[in-house]
Amino acid sequence: MQIAAAETGWTAARKRKASRKRWASLPGYLFLLPWLIGFFGLTLGPALASLALSFTHFDLMTDPRWAGMANYRRILFSDTKFWESLRVTFTYVVLTVPLKLAFALGVAMVLNKGIRGLTIYRAIFYLPSLLGASVAIAVLWREIFSGTGLLNQLLALVGIQGPSWIANPDTALYTLVVLGIWQFGSPMIIFLAGLRQIPQDLYEASSLDGASPRRQFFRITLPLLTPIIFFNSIVQVIDAFKAFTPAFIISEGTGGPVNSTLFYTLYLFQEAFSFFRMGYASALAWVLVLIIAGFTAVSFLSARFWVHYDE
Repeated sequence: MQIAAAETGWTAARKRKASRKRWASLPGYLFLLPWLIGFFGLTLGPALASLALSFTHFDLMTDPRWAGMANYRRILFSDTKFWESLRVTFTYVVLTVPLKLAFALGVAMVLNKGIRGLTIYRAIFYLPSLLGASVAIAVLWREIFSGTGLLNQLLALVGIQGPSWIANPDTALYTLVVLGIWQFGSPMIIFLAGLRQIPQDLYEASSLDGASPRRQFFRITLPLLTPIIFFNSIVQVIDAFKAFTPAFIISEGTGGPVNSTLFYTLYLFQEAFSFFRMGYASALAWVLVLIIAGFTAVSFLSARFWVHYDE
């Protein structure tokens, strides 16, 4: 009987302790409440609704009609515009991301030399990352690369007659690549932080052994920066796949000329808000999710072969 009473008292003490822990964690959940509402109401909920709509025909005017895998079959086997937009997007990603990271690393190494006014230069170089995806910058870019734009005016000073860069299907995409590279500030700041973490003793010891700056870069700097390169490459590839505003503004929503700037996201936008094929646009969105997820998975699987951590 005494043992039963002791067990009952122990159980009651545990319940009181658990109750106190729940009350102690309540303020934390209250602070998290806005984020939880945003995540479930504005992110997870719409994402699941989009997944459901991807299996339907839906035009915003009538109720969704079940279509099964018809949208996905059309994407893979009969939509030539899908493959064209995918080609344009992959070209943009392959050109923009490596060049942006190389440029960002180069600028970061210059700033890491301890020049005067570092904070001012860092803010100036970071500014394009804040403004580059805006409508205003896209409009400015369109004016710079138009037939009578600033670039052609500068070329005319040296006797060169430049084309309308954004109206030429051979050059239109490259103007967007240049705009993407110009937004190098964000990876530059991350590279600069990584460079500051490399011990200077390694450079001093290698200098005593006769290592040149080039050898130090490839034997010390790059290997120790591989975690930063890995992180930056994933973030920048995802951002490149999601690029939309510059292509929309510069091509005036058409993806022209001759679909040369038809980014995947722009094609998705056309299907959703120009042709009101919401079910098909939802399927396109989920295909993009799978493409990005596949790239991320491959990146993590390959990271063990070239990313070097301290241990």
